[in-house]
Amino acid sequence: MIFGMSLSTFTVVHVVLSLVGIASGVLVLLRPSASPKAWGLTTLFLVTTLAASVTGLLYLLSFPRFGMGHGIAIASLAVFVPTLLALWRHKLAGPWRAIYVTGAATLLYLNAFIAVMQAFGKIGFLRALPATTLGSPLFLAHLLVLAISVWLAIHAFTGLQPGGAPRRVRRPRPLRVADRWN
Repeated sequence: MIFGMSLSTFTVVHVVLSLVGIASGVLVLLRPSASPKAWGLTTLFLVTTLAASVTGLLYLLSFPRFGMGHGIAIASLAVFVPTLLALWRHKLAGPWRAIYVTGAATLLYLNAFIAVMQAFGKIGFLRALPATTLGSPLFLAHLLVLAISVWLAIHAFTGLQPGGAPRRVRRPRPLRVADRWN
């Protein structure tokens, strides 16, 4: 038992926190904004990802063997420090924008990395997928998660630039004959 919950209940809570963290992280990086309206979704992402990392570490209470998931949780907690500093203390000013985006994308990647590992370990048809000429399905899934995380980071960084996301440019209206003589 962990915090008065059975191990299966605790696992469900951990998985739900992880999945909410992944989904909200994708949305945060897809629609980056420094406006207060976006802070609710950003807070959801950071809180659920932090809670997933902490609950992942708490598995050490039931399984005293240190595993890769525990190492990823510790790495994730280390990434939280500069990410939170960039967002709440420095308000994304100057180089802290890049630090925040890099941290948020890294947190998303680490959370998704563990999700992929767990999916391939627990879901039978994923475990049964044959290797291809490009490599194992697990390796290819991790490459895909990495590529998506990098793309989201680049997208978020350009959207958080001082000018903001690219705006639609309004074309000037063409001159009419009557306008030429005025």
